[in-house]
Amino acid sequence: MGAEFPRFVAAGEALTDMIRSEGELWVSKTGGSTWNVARAVAALGVRSAFAGAISNCCFGDDLWAASACAGLDLRFVQRVERAPLLAIVAQSQPPNYFFIGNDSADLHFDPAALPSGWQQQTEWAHFGGISLARSPLADRLLALAASLQAAGVYISYDANFRNLMDERYAATFESMCRIARVIKLSDEDLAGLLPGIDPAPALERLREWNPQAWLLYTEGAKGATLLTPQGQWRASPPPITLIDTVGAGDASIAGLIVSLLRSPDSDPASHLAFAVAAGSAACQSAGATPPSLEATLALAERVEVEETDFGRPA
Repeated sequence: MGAEFPRFVAAGEALTDMIRSEGELWVSKTGGSTWNVARAVAALGVRSAFAGAISNCCFGDDLWAASACAGLDLRFVQRVERAPLLAIVAQSQPPNYFFIGNDSADLHFDPAALPSGWQQQTEWAHFGGISLARSPLADRLLALAASLQAAGVYISYDANFRNLMDERYAATFESMCRIARVIKLSDEDLAGLLPGIDPAPALERLREWNPQAWLLYTEGAKGATLLTPQGQWRASPPPITLIDTVGAGDASIAGLIVSLLRSPDSDPASHLAFAVAAGSAACQSAGATPPSLEATLALAERVEVEETDFGRPA
Protein backbone atom coordinates (compact mmCIF):
# COMPACT_ATOMS: atom_id res chain seq x y z
CA MET A 1 0.00 0.00 0.00
CA GLY A 2 3.04 2.29 0.11
CA ALA A 3 3.09 5.49 2.11
CA GLU A 4 -0.49 6.43 1.26
CA PHE A 5 -2.75 6.10 4.27
CA PRO A 6 -6.51 5.44 4.32
CA ARG A 7 -9.10 8.21 4.33
CA PHE A 8 -11.01 6.36 7.06
CA VAL A 9 -9.88 4.60 10.25
CA ALA A 10 -12.09 2.79 12.77
CA ALA A 11 -10.46 2.31 16.17
CA GLY A 12 -11.71 -0.16 18.74
CA GLU A 13 -12.31 -3.88 19.03
CA ALA A 14 -12.17 -6.86 16.75
CA LEU A 15 -13.38 -10.02 18.41
CA THR A 16 -14.64 -13.55 17.87
CA ASP A 17 -18.31 -14.39 18.29
CA MET A 18 -18.77 -17.87 19.71
CA ILE A 19 -22.33 -18.73 18.74
CA ARG A 20 -24.26 -21.73 20.01
CA SER A 21 -25.94 -23.18 16.96
CA GLU A 22 -27.57 -26.46 17.95
CA GLY A 23 -27.29 -27.92 21.41
CA GLU A 24 -23.58 -28.39 22.05
CA LEU A 25 -22.47 -27.14 18.61
CA TRP A 26 -20.58 -23.84 18.73
CA VAL A 27 -19.51 -21.81 15.69
CA SER A 28 -16.88 -19.05 15.69
CA LYS A 29 -17.42 -15.90 13.60
CA THR A 30 -15.16 -12.87 13.18
CA GLY A 31 -16.78 -9.68 14.44
CA GLY A 32 -16.61 -6.50 16.46
CA SER A 33 -18.57 -3.31 15.89
CA THR A 34 -15.73 -0.99 14.89
CA TRP A 35 -14.06 -3.73 12.82
CA ASN A 36 -17.34 -4.31 10.98
CA VAL A 37 -17.64 -0.59 10.21
CA ALA A 38 -14.10 -0.54 8.77
CA ARG A 39 -14.94 -3.48 6.48
CA ALA A 40 -18.21 -1.90 5.37
CA VAL A 41 -16.50 1.39 4.49
CA ALA A 42 -13.94 -0.53 2.42
CA ALA A 43 -16.68 -2.49 0.65
CA LEU A 44 -18.36 0.80 -0.27
CA GLY A 45 -15.23 2.00 -2.03
CA VAL A 46 -13.29 4.15 0.48
CA ARG A 47 -9.75 3.27 1.62
CA SER A 48 -10.17 2.00 5.15
CA ALA A 49 -8.30 0.61 8.15
CA PHE A 50 -9.15 -0.99 11.45
CA ALA A 51 -6.89 0.23 14.28
CA GLY A 52 -6.82 -2.25 17.11
CA ALA A 53 -5.02 -5.22 18.65
CA ILE A 54 -5.76 -8.89 18.06
CA SER A 55 -4.28 -12.11 19.41
CA ASN A 56 -1.62 -14.30 17.82
CA CYS A 57 -3.74 -17.44 18.13
CA CYS A 58 -6.10 -19.06 15.61
CA PHE A 59 -8.83 -16.51 16.35
CA GLY A 60 -6.45 -13.65 15.66
CA ASP A 61 -5.36 -15.41 12.47
CA ASP A 62 -8.98 -15.49 11.31
CA LEU A 63 -9.40 -11.76 12.01
CA TRP A 64 -6.15 -10.96 10.20
CA ALA A 65 -7.17 -13.00 7.16
CA ALA A 66 -10.65 -11.47 7.07
CA SER A 67 -9.14 -7.98 7.36
CA ALA A 68 -6.83 -8.68 4.44
CA CYS A 69 -9.72 -10.12 2.42
CA ALA A 70 -11.73 -6.93 3.08
CA GLY A 71 -8.87 -4.80 1.76
CA LEU A 72 -8.14 -3.08 5.07
CA ASP A 73 -4.75 -1.45 5.63
CA LEU A 74 -3.05 -4.06 7.79
CA ARG A 75 -0.44 -1.60 9.06
CA PHE A 76 -3.06 -0.49 11.60
CA VAL A 77 -3.67 -3.98 13.05
CA GLN A 78 -1.43 -4.90 15.99
CA ARG A 79 -0.75 -8.55 16.90
CA VAL A 80 0.02 -9.23 20.57
CA GLU A 81 0.73 -12.29 22.71
CA ARG A 82 -2.50 -12.16 24.66
CA ALA A 83 -5.72 -14.14 24.79
CA PRO A 84 -8.45 -13.32 22.26
CA LEU A 85 -11.54 -11.26 23.07
CA LEU A 86 -14.58 -13.53 22.82
CA ALA A 87 -18.30 -12.78 22.72
CA ILE A 88 -20.22 -15.82 23.93
CA VAL A 89 -23.65 -15.84 22.29
CA ALA A 90 -25.71 -18.51 24.03
CA GLN A 91 -28.82 -17.52 22.08
CA SER A 92 -29.77 -14.72 19.73
CA GLN A 93 -33.53 -14.45 20.34
CA PRO A 94 -33.93 -13.07 22.88
CA PRO A 95 -30.29 -11.95 23.14
CA ASN A 96 -28.23 -13.80 25.71
CA TYR A 97 -24.52 -13.02 25.56
CA PHE A 98 -21.46 -12.11 27.60
CA PHE A 99 -17.82 -11.28 26.94
CA ILE A 100 -14.62 -13.09 27.92
CA GLY A 101 -11.55 -10.89 27.78
CA ASN A 102 -9.68 -10.18 31.01
CA ASP A 103 -6.31 -8.83 29.86
CA SER A 104 -7.14 -9.86 26.29
CA ALA A 105 -5.40 -8.62 23.16
CA ASP A 106 -7.73 -5.70 22.44
CA LEU A 107 -6.80 -4.02 25.73
CA HIS A 108 -3.17 -3.76 24.63
CA PHE A 109 -3.77 -1.59 21.57
CA ASP A 110 -1.18 1.22 21.47
CA PRO A 111 -2.14 4.27 19.37
CA ALA A 112 1.45 5.52 19.60
CA ALA A 113 2.61 2.44 17.66
CA LEU A 114 0.48 3.23 14.59
CA PRO A 115 2.30 4.21 11.37
CA SER A 116 3.95 7.62 11.54
CA GLY A 117 2.09 10.39 9.74
CA TRP A 118 -1.27 8.65 9.32
CA GLN A 119 -3.18 11.41 11.14
CA GLN A 120 -2.26 13.95 8.46
CA GLN A 121 -3.87 11.88 5.69
CA THR A 122 -6.88 10.40 7.46
CA GLU A 123 -10.04 12.45 7.03
CA TRP A 124 -12.41 10.47 9.23
CA ALA A 125 -12.04 8.36 12.40
CA HIS A 126 -14.74 6.19 13.91
CA PHE A 127 -15.19 5.02 17.50
CA GLY A 128 -17.77 2.97 19.38
CA GLY A 129 -18.60 -0.55 20.47
CA ILE A 130 -17.55 -2.19 23.70
CA SER A 131 -13.97 -0.89 23.33
CA LEU A 132 -15.08 2.39 24.93
CA ALA A 133 -16.32 0.49 27.98
CA ARG A 134 -13.17 -1.60 28.54
CA SER A 135 -10.41 -0.15 30.70
CA PRO A 136 -7.61 0.76 30.06
CA LEU A 137 -8.36 0.73 26.32
CA ALA A 138 -11.23 3.20 26.69
CA ASP A 139 -9.02 5.98 28.05
CA ARG A 140 -6.58 5.57 25.16
CA LEU A 141 -9.37 5.71 22.61
CA LEU A 142 -10.96 8.77 24.21
CA ALA A 143 -7.61 10.56 24.13
CA LEU A 144 -7.08 9.52 20.51
CA ALA A 145 -10.53 10.72 19.48
CA ALA A 146 -10.03 14.07 21.19
CA SER A 147 -6.61 14.63 19.62
CA LEU A 148 -7.85 13.74 16.14
CA GLN A 149 -10.87 16.01 16.48
CA ALA A 150 -8.62 18.87 17.60
CA ALA A 151 -6.46 18.26 14.52
CA GLY A 152 -9.46 18.61 12.20
CA VAL A 153 -10.28 14.94 11.61
CA TYR A 154 -14.02 14.23 11.51
CA ILE A 155 -15.17 11.89 14.29
CA SER A 156 -18.12 9.50 14.20
CA TYR A 157 -19.44 7.62 17.20
CA ASP A 158 -21.75 4.59 17.35
CA ALA A 159 -23.19 4.34 20.87
CA ASN A 160 -23.93 0.62 20.34
CA PHE A 161 -25.25 -0.15 23.84
CA ARG A 162 -24.21 -3.48 25.36
CA ASN A 163 -24.90 -4.97 28.78
CA LEU A 164 -21.42 -4.16 30.18
CA MET A 165 -22.10 -0.41 29.81
CA ASP A 166 -23.20 0.46 33.32
CA GLU A 167 -23.49 3.86 35.02
CA ARG A 168 -19.72 4.36 34.69
CA TYR A 169 -20.17 4.62 30.93
CA ALA A 170 -22.32 7.77 31.19
CA ALA A 171 -19.33 10.13 31.18
CA THR A 172 -17.81 8.38 28.15
CA PHE A 173 -21.12 8.56 26.31
CA GLU A 174 -21.41 12.29 26.86
CA SER A 175 -17.75 12.95 26.03
CA MET A 176 -17.98 11.14 22.70
CA CYS A 177 -21.25 12.85 21.83
CA ARG A 178 -19.66 16.24 22.43
CA ILE A 179 -16.79 15.72 19.97
CA ALA A 180 -18.42 13.65 17.22
CA ARG A 181 -19.55 15.14 13.93
CA VAL A 182 -21.87 12.15 13.44
CA ILE A 183 -23.55 10.19 16.23
CA LYS A 184 -25.36 6.97 15.42
CA LEU A 185 -27.65 5.17 17.83
CA SER A 186 -30.63 2.86 17.59
CA ASP A 187 -33.85 2.92 19.55
CA GLU A 188 -32.41 0.13 21.73
CA ASP A 189 -29.18 2.09 22.29
CA LEU A 190 -31.13 5.16 23.36
CA ALA A 191 -33.27 3.16 25.80
CA GLY A 192 -30.18 1.57 27.33
CA LEU A 193 -28.07 4.70 27.62
CA LEU A 194 -30.80 7.18 28.61
CA PRO A 195 -33.37 4.94 30.32
CA GLY A 196 -36.78 6.31 31.19
CA ILE A 197 -36.58 9.17 28.67
CA ASP A 198 -38.74 9.21 25.54
CA PRO A 199 -36.83 9.31 22.22
CA ALA A 200 -37.58 12.94 21.30
CA PRO A 201 -36.34 14.53 24.56
CA ALA A 202 -33.45 12.03 24.72
CA LEU A 203 -32.27 13.07 21.26
CA GLU A 204 -32.73 16.71 22.19
CA ARG A 205 -30.34 16.19 25.11
CA LEU A 206 -27.70 14.94 22.68
CA ARG A 207 -28.30 18.00 20.50
CA GLU A 208 -27.77 20.24 23.52
CA TRP A 209 -24.42 18.54 24.12
CA ASN A 210 -23.40 19.04 20.49
CA PRO A 211 -25.66 21.34 18.44
CA GLN A 212 -23.59 20.88 15.25
CA ALA A 213 -23.63 17.08 15.24
CA TRP A 214 -25.59 14.97 12.81
CA LEU A 215 -27.64 12.31 14.63
CA LEU A 216 -28.53 9.09 12.82
CA TYR A 217 -31.33 7.45 14.79
CA THR A 218 -32.30 3.98 13.54
CA GLU A 219 -35.39 1.93 14.36
CA GLY A 220 -34.83 -1.30 12.48
CA ALA A 221 -37.48 -2.10 9.88
CA LYS A 222 -39.32 1.13 10.77
CA GLY A 223 -36.55 3.17 9.16
CA ALA A 224 -34.20 5.91 10.30
CA THR A 225 -34.17 9.62 11.09
CA LEU A 226 -31.35 12.06 10.42
CA LEU A 227 -31.30 15.14 12.62
CA THR A 228 -28.99 17.99 11.56
CA PRO A 229 -28.66 21.71 12.31
CA GLN A 230 -30.20 22.30 8.86
CA GLY A 231 -33.28 20.14 9.38
CA GLN A 232 -34.58 16.65 9.96
CA TRP A 233 -35.38 13.83 7.55
CA ARG A 234 -37.10 10.48 7.91
CA ALA A 235 -36.37 7.49 5.65
CA SER A 236 -38.30 4.28 5.09
CA PRO A 237 -36.21 1.29 3.99
CA PRO A 238 -36.90 -0.28 0.58
CA PRO A 239 -38.55 -3.70 0.31
CA ILE A 240 -35.91 -6.46 0.41
CA THR A 241 -35.65 -10.20 0.93
CA LEU A 242 -34.52 -10.27 4.54
CA ILE A 243 -31.82 -12.83 5.35
CA ASP A 244 -30.16 -11.51 8.51
CA THR A 245 -30.10 -8.19 10.40
CA VAL A 246 -26.65 -8.80 11.94
CA GLY A 247 -24.35 -5.94 11.02
CA ALA A 248 -27.09 -3.69 9.62
CA GLY A 249 -26.38 -0.91 12.10
CA ASP A 250 -22.65 -1.02 11.37
CA ALA A 251 -23.41 -0.87 7.65
CA SER A 252 -25.75 2.10 8.03
CA ILE A 253 -23.20 4.30 9.83
CA ALA A 254 -20.59 3.18 7.31
CA GLY A 255 -22.96 4.23 4.52
CA LEU A 256 -23.47 7.68 6.00
CA ILE A 257 -19.72 8.22 6.42
CA VAL A 258 -18.96 7.06 2.87
CA SER A 259 -21.68 9.30 1.47
CA LEU A 260 -20.27 12.30 3.33
CA LEU A 261 -16.73 11.52 2.15
CA ARG A 262 -17.64 10.86 -1.46
CA SER A 263 -20.28 13.56 -1.94
CA PRO A 264 -19.83 16.19 0.79
CA ASP A 265 -22.00 18.72 -1.06
CA SER A 266 -25.03 16.43 -1.41
CA ASP A 267 -28.16 17.25 0.56
CA PRO A 268 -28.82 15.47 3.89
CA ALA A 269 -31.74 13.53 2.42
CA SER A 270 -29.38 11.89 -0.09
CA HIS A 271 -26.90 11.01 2.65
CA LEU A 272 -29.69 9.44 4.71
CA ALA A 273 -30.95 7.43 1.73
CA PHE A 274 -27.48 6.00 1.16
CA ALA A 275 -27.10 5.12 4.85
CA VAL A 276 -30.44 3.31 4.96
CA ALA A 277 -29.67 1.57 1.69
CA ALA A 278 -26.34 0.31 3.05
CA GLY A 279 -28.05 -1.08 6.13
CA SER A 280 -30.72 -2.72 3.98
CA ALA A 281 -28.12 -4.20 1.64
CA ALA A 282 -26.36 -5.80 4.62
CA CYS A 283 -29.63 -7.51 5.56
CA GLN A 284 -29.65 -9.38 2.25
CA SER A 285 -26.73 -11.61 3.33
CA ALA A 286 -26.13 -13.89 6.29
CA GLY A 287 -23.96 -12.64 9.14
CA ALA A 288 -22.17 -9.30 9.28
CA THR A 289 -21.47 -9.26 5.54
CA PRO A 290 -20.43 -5.81 4.30
CA PRO A 291 -22.82 -4.30 1.75
CA SER A 292 -21.57 -3.92 -1.81
CA LEU A 293 -21.52 -0.50 -3.45
CA GLU A 294 -23.57 -1.79 -6.37
CA ALA A 295 -26.34 -3.13 -4.13
CA THR A 296 -26.34 0.00 -1.99
CA LEU A 297 -26.63 2.35 -4.96
CA ALA A 298 -29.51 0.30 -6.37
CA LEU A 299 -31.40 0.28 -3.07
CA ALA A 300 -30.76 4.00 -2.44
CA GLU A 301 -32.94 4.83 -5.43
CA ARG A 302 -35.85 3.08 -3.69
CA VAL A 303 -35.48 4.64 -0.25
CA GLU A 304 -38.32 7.04 0.54
CA VAL A 305 -37.17 10.17 2.41
CA GLU A 306 -39.30 13.04 3.70
CA GLU A 307 -38.74 16.02 5.96
CA THR A 308 -39.98 15.61 9.50
CA ASP A 309 -40.14 17.48 12.79
CA PHE A 310 -39.18 14.40 14.84
CA GLY A 311 -37.15 15.34 17.89
CA ARG A 312 -37.81 19.08 17.75
CA PRO A 313 -38.62 20.64 21.10
CA ALA A 314 -42.25 21.66 21.57
